[in-house]
Amino acid sequence: MSLLRQPILLLARSQQIKKLVSTLPVTSGIVTSYVPGETTSTAVDATARLVDDGLKATLDFLGEDTLDAEQAEATVNAYLDLLQQLAARGLTRHAEVSVKLSAIGQALPDNGHKVALENARTICRGARNAGTTVTLDMEDHATTDSTLAVLRELRKDFPETGAVVQAYLHRTESDCRALAYEGSRVRLCKGAYQEPEAVAYQDRLDVDRSYVRCLKVLLAGQGYPMIATHDPRLVEIASSLASRYGRAQGSYEFQMLYGIRPEEQKRLAASGETVRVYLPYGLEWYGYLMRRLAERPQNLSFFLKSLISKK
Repeated sequence: MSLLRQPILLLARSQQIKKLVSTLPVTSGIVTSYVPGETTSTAVDATARLVDDGLKATLDFLGEDTLDAEQAEATVNAYLDLLQQLAARGLTRHAEVSVKLSAIGQALPDNGHKVALENARTICRGARNAGTTVTLDMEDHATTDSTLAVLRELRKDFPETGAVVQAYLHRTESDCRALAYEGSRVRLCKGAYQEPEAVAYQDRLDVDRSYVRCLKVLLAGQGYPMIATHDPRLVEIASSLASRYGRAQGSYEFQMLYGIRPEEQKRLAASGETVRVYLPYGLEWYGYLMRRLAERPQNLSFFLKSLISKK
């Protein structure tokens, strides 16, 4: 992992730095390159532009680690409003939503698991009524078992609910085997949280090797793999493996983050691949931005120049 990764992730917790970042013009440019806006309407407009380019989208109303039941409920209502607006624009055939359970009550004391499950059910019901689906985002390793348990409960009534697994965790190859069944939508990403060596690979090459092993399991299985990577080499390997396992285009998809390699997104779509863009929006963009900077530390130079020039 990059030596810059841990200090950048520590910045994600700093309210003082957040206040500085939000007022700096150069940094603001970095923000808007990853987060198209703070309102539902800006997110829906950005979705429409992606669809016009032949892409699909999954939208994330940013927010996590809430310890307030009212805030969790507000997040649920924000998703329901988003789903209604997407449906009104005729976009739900091309757009779904991604939900972090910690944003809808998972971390609440005593009954967080139950609250998150019920809130997720409400969003899944809203998504189905709108003609689309939900994918449960995965967060730090301490929540993995709880998130997968919620997924199992949701899939009893909403089997279309998507799962996410993170290749940097040692356990993920086994999780992929358990999830690679017919009808199971599974997003495979590398992982963006700072995790201890006991549970996660620390070396970039080890993470890449794990990613390929997990990819083989998913592509050989009966589910619908969602291949989330921007790495050109892994995209090439994924395409080769899809061919090896007899996967027709449309029986899997590529996923990339909003603002990262947009021309590659369009190229893949033009070649016949299904490409879905992860589109985050909302006021709580700071933690998300810091994780993106941690993944791409070359952007840190712009960030630091902005802070140093602040008078």
